[in-house]
Amino acid sequence: MTLAAPPARRDRTLSPIAARVPVWLALPAALGALLLVLPFAALLLRLDWAQVPAAITAPEAMQALGLSLATATIATVVCVALGIPLALVIARSPGWLAAILRTLATLPLVLPPLVGGIALLALLGRSGLLGGVLAVAGIRIPFTTAAVVIAQVFVALPFLVISVEGALRTAGTGHERVAASLGARPFTVFRRVTLPLAGPGLLAGTVLCFARALGEFGATALFAGNAPGVTRTMPLAIYTAFNGAGVREDTAIALSLLLILVAVAVLVLMRGWRADTIR
Repeated sequence: MTLAAPPARRDRTLSPIAARVPVWLALPAALGALLLVLPFAALLLRLDWAQVPAAITAPEAMQALGLSLATATIATVVCVALGIPLALVIARSPGWLAAILRTLATLPLVLPPLVGGIALLALLGRSGLLGGVLAVAGIRIPFTTAAVVIAQVFVALPFLVISVEGALRTAGTGHERVAASLGARPFTVFRRVTLPLAGPGLLAGTVLCFARALGEFGATALFAGNAPGVTRTMPLAIYTAFNGAGVREDTAIALSLLLILVAVAVLVLMRGWRADTIR
């Protein structure tokens, strides 16, 4: 004897979003989304699309764009070279030491960028802690292209350190111990085991690092200045345009659009990487 199946009931379950988010939070959530979206929408509506090609290809704009891409690329390479060892040291340090190092490494994230510029001047300025010694040797860093790269490294390095350290902590040390027990030398373990395990975090940190360096403004303005062709990056060109000098306002808005497109590309790349990781 078989039992009859119970009559089908109408599914009254809530949608996944409604099941997780109370209805009374919808209004502030919508306001928050509008606060994030409307400024960009207003920028796009204000843009004279017919003038975009001419504005982007203007000599001043191309100069700022080329300088930004070059310095951001160099800064990203420096961040990778310095950030991976720092992240590894933090991930493998005892709890108290790791907490101290992590705090110092992420400090530029919470400080205003202008404070970072002042700190760099205090270190490498003409009367700074190391600037005086460098001046005696005939080396001047502030208000040069090198200062742009240093400022970008200062503000972007924490993104790479945080990403790589998180990946290393998630992976643990089991694989490294097995490789060492099989006779692998420390450098071989680092190259063949540690780096591949930190690969996803390294990729994410590198992309975020480049995007942050490309958009850096505050520390660059104080430490490197705003000299056309030398230190005037895209953010500084935008600021200069809206203060009535240098490039036109149309060019400033077009450069702003370029920065938005770069940010969107970074988010798309990050999303694609996360999807591949989940699969």
